[in-house]
Amino acid sequence: MQITATQRGILALVVGIAVFSLQDVILKRLSGDYPLYQAMIIRSLTAVPLLLIILRLFDGRLTTIATPNWALMLARGILNFVAYTAYYLGLAALPMADTVALFFTAPLFITIAAALVFRDRIGATNILALLAGFVGMLMIFNPSASVFDPAALLPVLAALGYALTQLATRVLGRTETAAAMTFWGNLTFLAGALALAAVFGSGAYDGATHPSLAFLTRGWQPMPARDLGLFMACGVIASIGLSLLTYAYRVAPSASVAPFEYSFIIWGVLWGWVFWAQLPAALAWGGIALLIGAGLLVIRAEAQTTKAAPEGAA
Repeated sequence: MQITATQRGILALVVGIAVFSLQDVILKRLSGDYPLYQAMIIRSLTAVPLLLIILRLFDGRLTTIATPNWALMLARGILNFVAYTAYYLGLAALPMADTVALFFTAPLFITIAAALVFRDRIGATNILALLAGFVGMLMIFNPSASVFDPAALLPVLAALGYALTQLATRVLGRTETAAAMTFWGNLTFLAGALALAAVFGSGAYDGATHPSLAFLTRGWQPMPARDLGLFMACGVIASIGLSLLTYAYRVAPSASVAPFEYSFIIWGVLWGWVFWAQLPAALAWGGIALLIGAGLLVIRAEAQTTKAAPEGAA
């Protein structure tokens, strides 16, 4: 039986998401011993040669790195850096499943931001999805609980940063290749991580007790070969994962593959249970279900809008 392009795209995305989830496991496990910027620097340096190879394979030439839109590329990279930093600082303190679920408020933010920036129309389905997503987010936050961890806001900040990154991608995608944007994004990651290292690397701000704050402000730590290898593995994981996701969206319609990004939540629940014996509370399960449903509604509405658009406009 011959596999269609859409099936290949779905398979590539599902495998790419599974690969990416391993990076979350590594960084959460090591977040109590090292600062985040240390992981970022090692990850980015490892990824540079791999991304150059990927750029050569996808685009056939390396000249696409040079672009007159370098300022917009850097702005997109900074937004992505903020999103990445907020996500992993939240992951250091929160259960994996809750962190991943809160991050998947991103489709809702993308809908709102696209309406504000590009004047995209928000239909009744999108409004329903926004309301459901907001309720789901509150269920995961559980503001009625006796203790609220402010770290729960970090994955939501990450989702907002990711949404703005996607809007920048929508603009840059008209002239820039996906591989080139990934390469510039990695360089911005490296620059941002070096800036954090310059501020916190000396250890002058050591002593924070909250896991998220400690993951940010801890001084540079000596590493055994095993931990260095794990951080380098994050660079390999990121390169492979990005390649698979890029391939998925190149060969298959986005409306067909995008819903499978929610498989990330499955991995978040699984790894949280396997490595930390953490499972979402009953109320959080309901919130996760609402967020998934809201995100799928947004994706479905976008697919219907794209299908209904005139061929020239599409």
